[in-house]
Amino acid sequence: MALIREVVQQALNTGLLTIEAENQLRQLLMTKYDREDLRAFMTLQSAAMSGCVKQESRTLLPH
Repeated sequence: MALIREVVQQALNTGLLTIEAENQLRQLLMTKYDREDLRAFMTLQSAAMSGCVKQESRTLLPH
């Protein structure tokens, strides 16, 4: 299974947190993770709040 920091790095590189990656992060956050992963997740949260990373789940419009 991937590390949180790997999923975060992909989102930071592309500027998009996909629904798949978001679900993967939810699963990873329910397991043990280290301080570096926690820092990476906090960086992702900050990037999402500032608009540097878009969340695919928030850009989809209901039909």
